[in-house]
Amino acid sequence: MLAVMNLQVHYGGIAAVKGISFTVNKGETVALIGANGAGKTSTLKALARLLFLGAKGSIRLAGEEIIALPPHQLIGKGLALVPEGRGVFARLSVAENLAMGAYIRDDKAEIAADLARIHALLPRLKERQKQLAGTLSGGEQQMLALGRALMGRPQLLLLDEPSMGLAPLMVQKVFETIRAVAASGVTILLVEQNARLALETASRGYVMESGRITLADSAATLLADPRVREAYLGE
Repeated sequence: MLAVMNLQVHYGGIAAVKGISFTVNKGETVALIGANGAGKTSTLKALARLLFLGAKGSIRLAGEEIIALPPHQLIGKGLALVPEGRGVFARLSVAENLAMGAYIRDDKAEIAADLARIHALLPRLKERQKQLAGTLSGGEQQMLALGRALMGRPQLLLLDEPSMGLAPLMVQKVFETIRAVAASGVTILLVEQNARLALETASRGYVMESGRITLADSAATLLADPRVREAYLGE
């Protein structure tokens, strides 16, 4: 589904990502973990083509090279990003935010069916569909950002720090939803500061340190690795 080769991200003269390579297979949930400043968010921004000039290398989505494509074309290629900080349209309603997720689609009957599925998956969004997104709680905004991305019918979903700033109970609900989305067949690349939660959700994982991938293995193996347990699990 996704094959990244020698990805480099620079901000001026600063190298944030230093030639990383990794894959995400169709139907997998893969976690990318690491400390703050390791280059995780820069990696996702590069994949979503939000860094126009600062990214080099190869990014292949379903076999197609996408590193030169503008970001607005990627949703049509099957890629969607739920950004760090959620990025909801604060002055639009919940319903309008969800409609924005389907802006490139014109299959009205299928859009309506997808909206019904998202309401079933995230019933709070149906309850609050007329409410302005900016007035929702942090957890509700995270659910809305996820629902908006799903309205584009992504094949590959990029999630950037979905637990950030949320209360423990809401974190649990968000990750229950992520697991349900994965079970529906959506491929997921998950960047998450909570390494334990990320690896418990994923089937495989990569560890980033200072812009490089330093470990790669099954999630279970990484959870048992003493280096991961000491550095990221507080043990």
